[in-house]
Amino acid sequence: MTAIDLKTPLHAWHVAHGARMASFAGYHMPIQYSHGIVAEHTATRTAAGVFDISHMGRLRFDGPRADQLLDHLLTRRVVDMQTGMVRYSLVCNEEGGILDDVLVSCLESPSGKIYFLLVVNASNREKIVRWLQPHLADFPDIEFHDVTDSTAMIAVQGPKAIEVCGRLLPPSVLQLGYYRAKVTDQMSKPCIVSRTGYTGEDGFELIVRAEDAQRVWENIVLAGREHGVSAVGLGARDTLRLEAGMPLYGHELTEHIDPYTAGLSFACNLKDRNFIGSETLRQRSSTPLPARRVGLAIEGRRAARENANCFDRDHRPVGTVTSGTFSPTLQRPIAMAYLSSEIAQVGQTLDVDIRGTRATATIVDLPFYRRPQ
Repeated sequence: MTAIDLKTPLHAWHVAHGARMASFAGYHMPIQYSHGIVAEHTATRTAAGVFDISHMGRLRFDGPRADQLLDHLLTRRVVDMQTGMVRYSLVCNEEGGILDDVLVSCLESPSGKIYFLLVVNASNREKIVRWLQPHLADFPDIEFHDVTDSTAMIAVQGPKAIEVCGRLLPPSVLQLGYYRAKVTDQMSKPCIVSRTGYTGEDGFELIVRAEDAQRVWENIVLAGREHGVSAVGLGARDTLRLEAGMPLYGHELTEHIDPYTAGLSFACNLKDRNFIGSETLRQRSSTPLPARRVGLAIEGRRAARENANCFDRDHRPVGTVTSGTFSPTLQRPIAMAYLSSEIAQVGQTLDVDIRGTRATATIVDLPFYRRPQ
């Protein structure tokens, strides 16, 4: 562990339970436990996994114009959000490049106070906070607080997640629709619960006070024991999100990639709005894209990794892999890549360079995996 690594409120639990720890986005995080990435991945797909995601940034905005500020900063409309709504959005620069992908929630405190919570990627938290400062100066009536260090965030994901959480949370929370959130409690401890996740499975994400984190985590583990719930590290979190076709910042998303190239046009509400980057994105929305994000199903057993080159049948370079793995669910290598639009058609075949050897890949629809309904 380096001197700069931070610890989540659950760090001691991970170490005590045999997690292999490593530095990630400035935090000392569990990569896997003794049972391994494939077992943790499978447990999430078949039962439920519990994830420490406290490294994610949590930014709170209070004040009557908080919705107007966020509407100016985010690609999704915020001013029409009702209490309990959650939206996936992007933060872009003036050139339309993606600074981060985020979740914005409109919440009501037990006292009836309305506020907004922005969940940002751990690797981008400091960047986003710095980027916010001049915009906050234009809204002096808004109170801004980075509550990351005073809270913890836990995800419970999988087909048994609702059943497990049903033993721990008030009945009203279990009725939350997808992308809905509620301020409630867990065993009398304050808790924000949202029906969201990053695995392709159903489940909840919980935000609790840092001092309550270990108790809430252990309650989940205990409630899920008979259902086969497993603690899951960042290794399986990555294979799960890749099967679900979900982009990862620094791989599929960067400041040099716009939402339309990334296949995230649904996250851009351009009509009757002006937000940072909207002028550029309005132009991009009506022009042909030079490249597109696609899914690749690769023959053989070897996984393509980030930056692997892709070639058409005439051996011309046509793009680059951004993420790749061997899928535990599908039992084959899968990858996401950016390919030139001319070749980026479902069913098209190409070659991927895997450490000096070329493998045949077929372009497929994303996501690779959809949970049974």
